[in-house]
Amino acid sequence: MTDDTPRNDSADDAPTDEPLDDVPRYGPDRQQEVYSRGMLEDDPPEFPVSYEDLVERAREELSEEAFAYVVGGAGAESTVRANDRAFEKWQIVPRMLRDVSDRDLSVDLVGTEYPAPVLLAPIGVQEILHEEAELAVARAAREFGVPTVLSSVSSHTFEDVADELGGSPGWFQLYWSADRDVAASFVERAEDAGYEAVVVTLDTPKMGWRERDIELGYLPFLETQGLQNYFADPAFRDRLEADPEDDPVSAIRSWKECFGDASLTWADLDWLDDQTDLPIVLKGVLHPDDAREAIDRGVDGLIVSNHGGRQVDGAIPALDALPNVVDAVDDATEADEEFPVLFDSGIRRGSDVFRAVALGADAVLLGRPYALGLGIGGEDGVRAVLENLLADVDLTVGLSGCASIDEVDRSNLRRTER
Repeated sequence: MTDDTPRNDSADDAPTDEPLDDVPRYGPDRQQEVYSRGMLEDDPPEFPVSYEDLVERAREELSEEAFAYVVGGAGAESTVRANDRAFEKWQIVPRMLRDVSDRDLSVDLVGTEYPAPVLLAPIGVQEILHEEAELAVARAAREFGVPTVLSSVSSHTFEDVADELGGSPGWFQLYWSADRDVAASFVERAEDAGYEAVVVTLDTPKMGWRERDIELGYLPFLETQGLQNYFADPAFRDRLEADPEDDPVSAIRSWKECFGDASLTWADLDWLDDQTDLPIVLKGVLHPDDAREAIDRGVDGLIVSNHGGRQVDGAIPALDALPNVVDAVDDATEADEEFPVLFDSGIRRGSDVFRAVALGADAVLLGRPYALGLGIGGEDGVRAVLENLLADVDLTVGLSGCASIDEVDRSNLRRTER
């Protein structure tokens, strides 16, 4: 982005017909559009606005297996519920009589400016939700300049998704394969395709115990879904005696053998750093000592995340972990050193984004809401979820008395006693 990146217009400004990638329809503009269509044209929103209604619509329209895969978590799903409750511990304290007629939501992450503190989280095997999967998500994200983080287990290849992004920002999420040749090939392909960062998911050397999926006996990868990056990869194909198109059963077996690597240690990050010039961001950090270790190892950023509650039942809520990780990063870095800390796990509304940023996150990753939007409406559903969330963020920032996302900090919050 450049210094003339468009800012959000005040409530008094007239609506614009310019495309979204030039003038994002945040806050007041989005409200005015919705109310005008609803009242004057009898055309209310096609897709649910609240997260709870998104869930209910998806329950009706998705297959039982796809719905369980998206909304489910590990074990009794106590971590999923704890992620949601953690936000209720923090209340926003709005300030008055501050000029918030222009609001700047832009953020700088790993050397690039983005228009808002929101990225789309890596969600794999999206073809179980919609046939266009990550391609539809990429088109929707492109309209807003919001980075999408593409999963290793995507339903379309790095290259095909990059084509849909058309130069708009994309990050690549690496499930670090036990086959180093495959891991290196994935990183090289992502860099060649134009992705701007490598997000290494640390918390999934093996998949968690997910009771909903186990009760249904459902793992989409065993039907070759979500394996397109592997099947198109030269290093993975070198593992096979026959092309995956000719012998999918053997290809699936090979994928199971090399998907994750439970033997990884901090020392292995040196190897990964040698494979790429892209910034390396670690996803899944919850303990401040791990944050300090990551900085010592020279990585470029962290994502505080418990995988949306999908890996460890009874784990600490990600939001509870965030302040301690941020404090550890601040203690371990120089005052003028840029080291982004992002947040993932439980973002549902603009107030959630605000509270995560106030607790020290530089940006957040949005996951389940956009996946549900994809499932019920494809590209249009993702667009609606994004448009509503960004409008909500914009209004929450302004109504809390902040003219920019940079002004949001812990002084804007009060911890409740409950």
